[in-house]
Amino acid sequence: MTNERSLDQLIKNFNEQNLQKNIDRRSFLHGAGKIAGLSLGLAIAQSMGGFKVDAAPNFSEYPFTLGVASGDPQSDSVVLWTRLAPDPLNGGGMPSHIVPVNWELASDENFRSVIKRGTEHASPTLAHSVHVEVSGLKANTVYYYRFKTGNELSPVGKTKTLPAAGASVASMTFAFASCQQYEHGYYTAYKHMAKEDLDLVFHVGDYIYEYGTNEYLSPTGNVRAHKGDEIIALEDYRTRHAQYRSDEHLKAAHAAFPWVVTWDDHEVENNYANVIPEKDQSVEEFIKRRAAAYQAYYEHMPLRRSSLPHDGGMQLYRDFTYGDLANFYVLDTRQYRDDQANGDGTKAHTPESLDPKRTLLGTEQEKWLLCNLGNSKSYWNVLAQQIFFAQRKSGSSTAPKYSMDSWDGYPAARERVTDFVAGHNINNVIVITGDVHASWASNLTTDYNNPDAPIFGAEFVGTSITTGGNGSDLRADTAKTLADNPHIKFFNNYRGYVRCQVTPQQWRADYRVVPFVTEPGADISTRASFVYEKDQKGIKEIAATTVPMGIKMSAEVEEDRHKAHARAHEIQMEKKRKREAVPN
Repeated sequence: MTNERSLDQLIKNFNEQNLQKNIDRRSFLHGAGKIAGLSLGLAIAQSMGGFKVDAAPNFSEYPFTLGVASGDPQSDSVVLWTRLAPDPLNGGGMPSHIVPVNWELASDENFRSVIKRGTEHASPTLAHSVHVEVSGLKANTVYYYRFKTGNELSPVGKTKTLPAAGASVASMTFAFASCQQYEHGYYTAYKHMAKEDLDLVFHVGDYIYEYGTNEYLSPTGNVRAHKGDEIIALEDYRTRHAQYRSDEHLKAAHAAFPWVVTWDDHEVENNYANVIPEKDQSVEEFIKRRAAAYQAYYEHMPLRRSSLPHDGGMQLYRDFTYGDLANFYVLDTRQYRDDQANGDGTKAHTPESLDPKRTLLGTEQEKWLLCNLGNSKSYWNVLAQQIFFAQRKSGSSTAPKYSMDSWDGYPAARERVTDFVAGHNINNVIVITGDVHASWASNLTTDYNNPDAPIFGAEFVGTSITTGGNGSDLRADTAKTLADNPHIKFFNNYRGYVRCQVTPQQWRADYRVVPFVTEPGADISTRASFVYEKDQKGIKEIAATTVPMGIKMSAEVEEDRHKAHARAHEIQMEKKRKREAVPN
C-alpha cells in the first residue's frame, strides 16, 4: 500500500504542476512518460517483500500448466521460460514463497548428454515466472530443455541458436503470427505450425486481448469465453495471459521453436498510444494500467532481463542477426508513438496527420533503425513489426481515406524510412506485419501514387490466428481494395500464419491458412505463395490453391473490425453504468 500511495502522490504532484503552467501537449506526455516509468518500477516493487525460500516445495496440482518456451536466441545464447502455476486461472495457486527451479539443456531429447544445468528462483515478484539466459552455446545448434521443481518435471522444449554473425548461410525457414483472440476460435493453426520444420517464430502483436467475456464479438460467434471482465489490474493481466497460455496448441508451438515477440495494442488496450488511453480513462488511471500490462507481458514471454520493465517502459525494439543472410529489426510501434491523428479511425488526411514532426517509433528507435539499415551487410533487412506499412487507401479517388492507426496515419515517419532506404540504394527490405486479421502481400515503393516508382522491398502481412472468427477467400471489399491500391498484389481473408523460406537470392512467403476456427480440427492449406527477388519487378505469385471447406465470399468489409471494437466499448460502458446504479 505504501508504494500505491507513493504513486498516487507522484501523479497528484504532476497534475498540480501542470495546472500551474501553460504546458504544451508534448511536454505533458514527456512528464507522463516519467510517471509511467516510476509506475512500472512500483508495480514490480508492490509484489516484493522478504520472501522466504521454499527449498522442498510440494504442489497439490501440476505446476507446469503453462508449458515451456524459449526465445530471443543469439548465436551463443537463448532464453528459457516457464511459470509455476498449479491453479493458473485463480492467481496461479502458488504460495508467497520463492521456489527453486532446476533447469537442464541437452543436445538430445532424452537428456543423455546434458550441456548446461542450473537453478533459478521463481519469485512472487514476477508471478513465479522463470527466465533463464543460457550462454556459452554453439551457433546454429538445436538443443532440448526442461525444468524441475520439487518432484515435478516440466514438458520438454526444443530450441535453436542463431548462426554466427557474418557466417555464410544458405537458407532459413521461419513463421510469423499475430492476433489470437481466444474467444473467437480455436488455435488449430498453432497445431499445424508446431509440426513445421522452422528455425524461428516471430509473434508481431495482439498475443492477448483485454476485453471481458463476450464484449468483443466475432461475426461467426464467440466459441470460447474470457475469464472475467475487462482486464485492468496486474492480477487481471496475469490471469488473461495464463488463460491463453493454457491452450494446448499454443503451448506446443512455443515448445517446438524459439520465439521472438513484440506487442501491439491489445496487450494493454485497443489503439492506445504511448501513455494515452483509447477512451474514458484518465491518463493517471491508464499509466497504472499500462504498468500492470507491461509487467504481466514480461512475466509470460521468453524475454531477456534487458526487457524487464524500468525507466519509462519496456525495451522491446531489438535486433537479431542470422549469419550473413538476414538482419531482423523488431520494432515497437505502440509505446513511443504520437497519438493517432484526427480522432483515430479511417479518415482523410489533415494538417495534423501530415505534420512532419509526428513520430510512430519515437526519436531514439527511429535513429536506431536507420543506423542499423545503413550499416547492414546482410542479404536481407527485415522489419518485424505490428501495423500496415504500405499505403492502403480506401474511400474514393477524390476523397481518399487512410487508417490513422497504421503507418498511413504517420506518413512523415514512413517517408523518413523510405527516403533513407532510397538514398542508400537499399532494395532488400522485407516488412512482416500483423494487426489487420487478413493476409496481404504488397510491393514497397518510394511513391505509392506513382505506378512507375522504384520498388525497394515487399511487405507480407499475416492474417490472424483466430481474431475475426471464420474467414473467407474474398470479402465484399476485396475487389475495390485491390483496384484502389495497385501495389497490393494479394488480399485474402482466411485465418492462419505465414511461413517464410529465405535464401540469399529469394524471399518466399507461403500463406498457410485454415478454412474455419469455430470448431477444432481444420486442415491447413497453402493458399498462395509469393517470391521477391530484388530484381525491381516486385513480388510474384508462384502458386495458389483453393482451400477445401472454405467459404468463398463473405459480406465483411474493413469497417466491420472497427465497429466490433466500438460495440465492445459500448458493452463495457453498459456494464459500468449498471455497476454504478447498484447502491452500496
